[in-house]
Amino acid sequence: MKNEKLLTLLKILGVFTCLYLFLIGIGGMGAAFKGEFKETAAKLLEATRSPFVGLFIGILATTIVQSSSTTTSLIVGLVAAGALDVTGAIFMVMGANVGTTVTAKIVSLGHITRKSEFRRAFAASSVHDTFNLITVAIMLPLEYSFQILEKMARYMGTAFVDVSGVTKPENYVKKATKPVIEWMSDTLNSELWLLIVSVAITFFMLFAIVKLLQSLVLKKLESFFDAYLFRNAAIAFVVGMCLTVLVQSSSITTSLIVPLAGAGVIRLQQIFPFTIGANIGTTITGLLAALAAASAVDVAPGEPIPSEVVAGATVAFAHLLFNLSGAIIFLPYQPIRELPVKFAEWLAELCLRNRAIPIAVIVVVFYLIPIGVTWNTVADVFRETPSEPNQEEPAGSPPESGDKNATTPQPKE
Repeated sequence: MKNEKLLTLLKILGVFTCLYLFLIGIGGMGAAFKGEFKETAAKLLEATRSPFVGLFIGILATTIVQSSSTTTSLIVGLVAAGALDVTGAIFMVMGANVGTTVTAKIVSLGHITRKSEFRRAFAASSVHDTFNLITVAIMLPLEYSFQILEKMARYMGTAFVDVSGVTKPENYVKKATKPVIEWMSDTLNSELWLLIVSVAITFFMLFAIVKLLQSLVLKKLESFFDAYLFRNAAIAFVVGMCLTVLVQSSSITTSLIVPLAGAGVIRLQQIFPFTIGANIGTTITGLLAALAAASAVDVAPGEPIPSEVVAGATVAFAHLLFNLSGAIIFLPYQPIRELPVKFAEWLAELCLRNRAIPIAVIVVVFYLIPIGVTWNTVADVFRETPSEPNQEEPAGSPPESGDKNATTPQPKE
């Protein structure tokens, strides 16, 4: 008993330690992009202005790291560092919402040898991505045409930075993280290594937070995951939101209910509001990243807050507003709420015809199409960025090239 309490205490301390290092990773990433990576940042800004490219970059990045929380945190950090445009970043966040659903689909493949279980499990995993895809289909053209999310999120982001006071020199987050970020910068003595280490810290610390919270929370709640918690849409919604806030990962909470659906414990109509709540709960990580990015900047009293700081918070709140929009569209109306459920059931029936179909759906939708759309754009960024210094060398060093040409024929003379 004592050992269990000690282990629980160590896990709680581990969560706070990982959270502190996560904040340092976000701050270090911003510091790196303010150095020698300014031109790379400009290229990224240009490359991600297209809404479709941004959308599919978000999908692909999230399917690779299996976490929309990680992708969103990195996006918020890049925006706050001036490496990404707010408009493009909002479309990337939409893509991250779609990409995170691949985890539940992969989990459902564990039931592929048992037809009735697989039909229910795959349908449960498809409810989440169907809902996100429909929400993207509605919100992307509206956002592209009228910037509804960006305008509302910018107002909320400005208020968040003002009220929280994170840019003030006396801010406690800044005091705790700034010395370590400066020490990393001095020790590594390279913006490239600072960027690499900061991204690695951000990724692994968020991964560790999720695993620690999962062992602390989910193990104790699994026994309560029965039809009672999904008694009505409101309870399922609140449970999905709160549980995702606790474990910092919608991938885990939505994947958790796939085996329960496969076993027939809960129905799709009960799962759907749970996944909407999980979507909203996962936005807390982006807000933490915005807090960390803003705290890395010093603003003297009376000076205006840098636009990049507000931009990072804007993206985090756009993520929240996007998921709230989906909830407002679907939850209040029963006929609309049935649309993703019906489509998920149809897709599950289709996948029963051949076991290769669900695997093909996952590979094509979540990997091949995003790679096909984004490959040329991303490749151009990394192809053109290093070539620019080389183009300047010939203009600035004709004497050297002349000397080399002059010295090579001398032995022949």
